[in-house]
Amino acid sequence: MASTTTAWHDVVCGSAQASALADAIARGDSAAAGPARGSAGALLAGAVAQQLGRTVVLVVAHLDEADDALDDLEGLAEATREQTGIATGLMVERFPALEVTSTVGVKAGKGNSGSGGVDMELVAERLAVVRRAVDGGHAGSVPGVIVAPVQALMQGVPEADALDGLTLELREGADVPPGRLLDWLDRAGYSRQDAVEQPGDFATRGGIVDVFPVAGSGLTDADEPTRLAGAIRLDYFGDEVESIHRVDPDTMGSLGRLRSVNLVGGTERQLQTDNRTTNLLKLLPGVVPVLVETQELAEQARGYFERLTNSSGITPPRDLFRELTGGPHVELNTYSRTSNPQAERVELPIEALPSFAQDAKAAVRELGDLAGTPETRVTVLCAKPAERDRLVELLIEHVPDHYRKVDVRVGRLHRGLVWNDDGAAHHLVPHHELFHRYETRRRVRKIVSPTSTGNEKAGDAFLDLDVGDYVVHVDHGIAKFTGLKTMSRGAKKGEYLTLQFADAALLHVPAAQIDLVQKYVGGFQGRPPLSTLGGKRWKKQKESVADAVKDLAAELLRVQAARETQPGVRYPADTAWQKEFEAEFPYDETDDQLAAIAAVKADMTEATPMDRLICGDVGFGKTEVAVRAAFKCAEYGRQVAVLVPTTVLAEQHERTFRGRLADYPFRVESLSRFKSTKQQRETLQAVERGEVDVLIGTHRLLSDDVKFADLGMVVIDEEQRFGVEHKNKLLGLRLTAEVLTLTATPIPRTLHMSMVGLRDISSLTTPPVDRRAVVTEVVPYDERRIEQALRRE
Repeated sequence: MASTTTAWHDVVCGSAQASALADAIARGDSAAAGPARGSAGALLAGAVAQQLGRTVVLVVAHLDEADDALDDLEGLAEATREQTGIATGLMVERFPALEVTSTVGVKAGKGNSGSGGVDMELVAERLAVVRRAVDGGHAGSVPGVIVAPVQALMQGVPEADALDGLTLELREGADVPPGRLLDWLDRAGYSRQDAVEQPGDFATRGGIVDVFPVAGSGLTDADEPTRLAGAIRLDYFGDEVESIHRVDPDTMGSLGRLRSVNLVGGTERQLQTDNRTTNLLKLLPGVVPVLVETQELAEQARGYFERLTNSSGITPPRDLFRELTGGPHVELNTYSRTSNPQAERVELPIEALPSFAQDAKAAVRELGDLAGTPETRVTVLCAKPAERDRLVELLIEHVPDHYRKVDVRVGRLHRGLVWNDDGAAHHLVPHHELFHRYETRRRVRKIVSPTSTGNEKAGDAFLDLDVGDYVVHVDHGIAKFTGLKTMSRGAKKGEYLTLQFADAALLHVPAAQIDLVQKYVGGFQGRPPLSTLGGKRWKKQKESVADAVKDLAAELLRVQAARETQPGVRYPADTAWQKEFEAEFPYDETDDQLAAIAAVKADMTEATPMDRLICGDVGFGKTEVAVRAAFKCAEYGRQVAVLVPTTVLAEQHERTFRGRLADYPFRVESLSRFKSTKQQRETLQAVERGEVDVLIGTHRLLSDDVKFADLGMVVIDEEQRFGVEHKNKLLGLRLTAEVLTLTATPIPRTLHMSMVGLRDISSLTTPPVDRRAVVTEVVPYDERRIEQALRRE
């Protein structure tokens, strides 16, 4: 492809405007620049840090903007290293905000994240920045950028002399009594459990203490510290730490002996006990603040401060902005006014990136036409080499006359821009903006369950009953739960569940027999009739259900036996297209996803039709497993049906599949009530002719008029939400097609079939961790703020 004499990042970072900002700071003045569209703010902050050789704090108004800026700066650092070969050209790190509920101030939270508490992983990340500041790591010759939401700077950090109390070093032979260790762990925010399962847990029994350290902790098994990726076990002999081992939290087997471990804790309870907090800026003398959208920063800081009922350890907005703007600083504004009228004004030659067509082929043609325009330079930044290679193929195919004028590179840029300089318009186009695939780069970590409270195993069942709920007693039938009471029986007291049956009859069930009671989840609409205590009706109902279960089991076994003997299709090994397609996935796959994808592919290469259950909570990556399987099926020339329970989900899946398959010649359509009768008729005709590769829809797909030319795979999303009549139709599909079922809450029958081997199962237990606390603001009507919010979203 085309090469340019100027590296893509130098378009902004090497500009005269970037130099003017750095020169103003070097003279001890402040500067204001704008309009700061796209990712220009992050790039200019990196340029100022590099040209001055100093540390810059990039202050943004929102948590998601901080993550976006971090990605941009990491991309800039990678590009700089590739260009110069200097490994330490630009250091980039995040100073995260502690997300808390709106009804409390920053306070300690037990476990990894609790209601009204803070995430210990974020605490550890903040402390790592503070530790480097105290140790002088930010005052060296290596320039760096610290990305911080304004809320993070308002939240206090420990003073230098208080920092040691937030870490604890343990060595073999050290005299650290177990009581002292347990007290430190409790104050540091760790949560006592029966067994350690996730970061922030600890457990003790006898002379053994197990700890699962949070991120930021370190261990030493040789002379160099290594990042900790698991739990540790400390064996005591009296008050002496006799040995330290790294252990597997799943098996508790030893993974090797350690010489020492440095535990990182830190909750605001520890800090507020002595009121020994300060502001990060006070620990960074000589730092250069770069403020993005000054007025929005002030609004967010004010709103955050007003939502707090406990402002202990929080710097008020007025004091914070006095520190930020009291010395030389840079303001980058598009919609805001500059706080300092005396600041040197630098006009940035920026325009917004033009919008490209939704259709991938049309977007590529528009890109080629843009590159063919005189005095226009076009650079497309792809997150992965596979994206670059596929885009080159599309350019050669659709714009053969201009494809060499498009500079396609591997790099990271969150939001594109047009920089007009030296008579040329430089278009920096992120790949995801070209094809309308907006994504967030996830940083994942292993946790047990998103709903885990830390007090139970991931697989443990629990009873979730409210007074007034209908329940089923195994022996007596349907009743209403009226509450939990403490009652005496002889000399013993105990807790009992009180159940109300027909004719106001009450039954008190000991808590020890809670396994006999479960919440009513039947299909009866309205209030189910209560059973009669001692009556025979419930017994007859159970016998009738048992007969029906036997019939259903026989039918399932018949279907399964037929599938075992039915000659299926052996799909070939991954093609070059399949490998490119998977490499374009914008996220980092979790280990669970990779295992599930491998299992699905193995099923598809067998002669026996696949029948696999993918179990995982919302957001854990089930859809991507299905998308890759559908790609493999469609590339082989067979059709895919995606069955979903709701119209909204059908629309969502249609967008997801179309977005992922946009670069490839596969047609994706959907059937739902959102489509007109004419659209549905045309889609059905195309399906019957074999012109539709992936068809997505609700139970409408099970209608008799839906006829596939060659159905190869059925993807069922949330099977438990389909009625019995729909499931009977699915039984026929399972005879010939590959079946992939996605579910967050498998029904007992489906789960049992998987457990006994009638169906295969893959579990996804690794969620995305960058979830945001929901914050609701009530503000006066302001079109500027609405525009900013819409642009950010």
